[in-house]
Amino acid sequence: MSSHRTVLPDPVDVYLTGLSRALRGPRRRKADLLAEARDSLIDATEAFEAGGLSPRVAAERAVEDFGDLTEVVPGYRSELAIAQGRRTAVLLVLVMLAQPIVWLEGTWSWTQHADSGVAVVTVLNDLVQAVGMMSIAGSVLALIASGVGLRFPAVRERATRVIARFALTSCVAVSGIAVLLATASSATEGTGAQALLVVGAFVVVPLLLVSRSAHLCLRLA
Repeated sequence: MSSHRTVLPDPVDVYLTGLSRALRGPRRRKADLLAEARDSLIDATEAFEAGGLSPRVAAERAVEDFGDLTEVVPGYRSELAIAQGRRTAVLLVLVMLAQPIVWLEGTWSWTQHADSGVAVVTVLNDLVQAVGMMSIAGSVLALIASGVGLRFPAVRERATRVIARFALTSCVAVSGIAVLLATASSATEGTGAQALLVVGAFVVVPLLLVSRSAHLCLRLA
């Protein structure tokens, strides 16, 4: 007659699995945080074992001292939000710095006549340049805020939400104006398909990726 021995899961592994499931955000930063948590739990377990507790009881005590997930998770989410905010700022900077090339006169067939004198095209062209420059400047400031700016408590507390909202506003404004300008400027040239393809590939799609990152910032913040 064989006996079956029930193997109980390790308390540290169970805790870390729950913590991992509760967190979303940049994978590298999340992995670093989980590794730090594991190291702390293992060190605490070893300390309790050195004090005379059995390995399992020591692990349970270490988990208990580390804190309930409902208390620990918000702090980890805040760290992930900061990392996601920086990622959003970097993405926005890269996308916006490419925009002057996209709209450079003569680069595409539909930008050959940027100075055509058509009132709507002229207004939209000036508007996209103005909004684009503000977005570039704002994205650079966002990148600074998500880096060295985090040394200041006031910036650290608000940076993620401000970066996310600015990124979303920039994405909507630049994408909207870009589509309108591409449509209007190519109407008389018969290059509407090419114009929308270029704007979609180099403006709308990249800014959708930025928007997705910004939405995750707001969910974490």
